[in-house]
Amino acid sequence: MSTPIAPVPRPGIMDIAPYIGGEAAGTIRLASNEGALGPSPKAMEAYARVAGSIHRYPDGGSTELREALAKRFNLDAGRIVCGAGSDELIGLLVRAYAGVGDEVLYSQHGFLMYPIAAKSVGATPVAAPETDLKTDVDAMLARVTPRTKIVFVANPNNPTGSYLTGEELARLHAGLPPTALLVIDAAYAEFAPPGGDYSSGVELVEKHANVVMTRTFSKIFALGSLRLGWSYSSAPVADVLNRVRGPFNVSGAAQAAGVAALEDGEFLERARTHNEGCRTWFVGELKALGLTVHPSIANFVLVSFQGQKPGKDDAEAARQFLKDRGILVRQMNAYGLPDCLRITIGTDEEMRSVVDALKGFLAG
Repeated sequence: MSTPIAPVPRPGIMDIAPYIGGEAAGTIRLASNEGALGPSPKAMEAYARVAGSIHRYPDGGSTELREALAKRFNLDAGRIVCGAGSDELIGLLVRAYAGVGDEVLYSQHGFLMYPIAAKSVGATPVAAPETDLKTDVDAMLARVTPRTKIVFVANPNNPTGSYLTGEELARLHAGLPPTALLVIDAAYAEFAPPGGDYSSGVELVEKHANVVMTRTFSKIFALGSLRLGWSYSSAPVADVLNRVRGPFNVSGAAQAAGVAALEDGEFLERARTHNEGCRTWFVGELKALGLTVHPSIANFVLVSFQGQKPGKDDAEAARQFLKDRGILVRQMNAYGLPDCLRITIGTDEEMRSVVDALKGFLAG
């Protein structure tokens, strides 16, 4: 029997390596940077309250949520666009501003969705090399061409945990032509220590028409299953996003939970404080084992097994060892970091279990 002939997709689509998320079938799940403390109780209550109205279409403009975001972060609600996770907004930006013959620039170990989104519209993804696993402003600018339409910077970066300071972001933007859109993916912004030199990019958005900041509710707010994100941009860019997004792209349940999560400042601070303390302890324990832990201000750390004694320098062997004990962490082959594992910061008990397991692995 002959094989049916299937329709042929556009050129470039079959060059996309599908994004593979972190594993989920484990007792201790530390592969997807999910919030260690779970969602705010207020967010869960709000989610439950809308159960009886899920037959109704949601507010297509996410009005209450945008107003809550504007109040929480002192922003203009009219320039906020909500989406089904920041992933959707990344895809919409690429779809709106790039296409065949254009280039999308990102850092070497940046989020995998950037090149995937670029290829999906026929644009060419361009990766600039990093220095010490950090976005290199000069290397990025050196690769800007007249074809560059979008520049993505994850800040803090996933999976490295490194970040650009506010001054470095400003220098990057200053070197870009006004025709290029700078997208600052600040998914992990809430984990950054307050009062430091970190910037989510809000200041640049307020001053320039070609800057967008994207954020998510999937990390510190721990609403990953609801798929909720948002962007802040100039009014013209927000107008474009509202034209290309779906009319009801954010569910009513996600909107309700998001509003409640924003109002629970006490829970948010508790989550940030836990992450800071637990990450500091965990990094100290891993370094005491002789492992290399790259600096991170997010809710994960990148751990290198390179340089360990033979048989213990294999990150994949370590990942499998942990998995056999019910602990799921993320392998980094797809990011070009095969000697590393990315480990989410979970609860105190979970991180003690990881340390104990790694002691067993390294001891043989």
